[in-house]
Amino acid sequence: MYQLRFDGGRQQRYLPDHGSVLRYVLRIGPHAADTRFEVWAEGAPVRLADGSPGGRTFELAEVIDVGAPGSYTRLRARLGGGTARPGGD
Repeated sequence: MYQLRFDGGRQQRYLPDHGSVLRYVLRIGPHAADTRFEVWAEGAPVRLADGSPGGRTFELAEVIDVGAPGSYTRLRARLGGGTARPGGD
């Protein structure tokens, strides 16, 4: 599970895999208020003091800045299999 934060952190989306994150950024990037997208990957689950599950944690995995020259071309190449993500997709 991935969390995508954008528009200065005011918006977030939960997506099932990294490919979905890239497709979402490609689709909404040109219309977003900010060019920076933070990609957070699901981390180790939270355990309460009694050992029961307490929820999810997310860790910053990467920052995508679509304002950089050639960023959309690089995202499409990654989506097409040009660059594998750690942890698989």
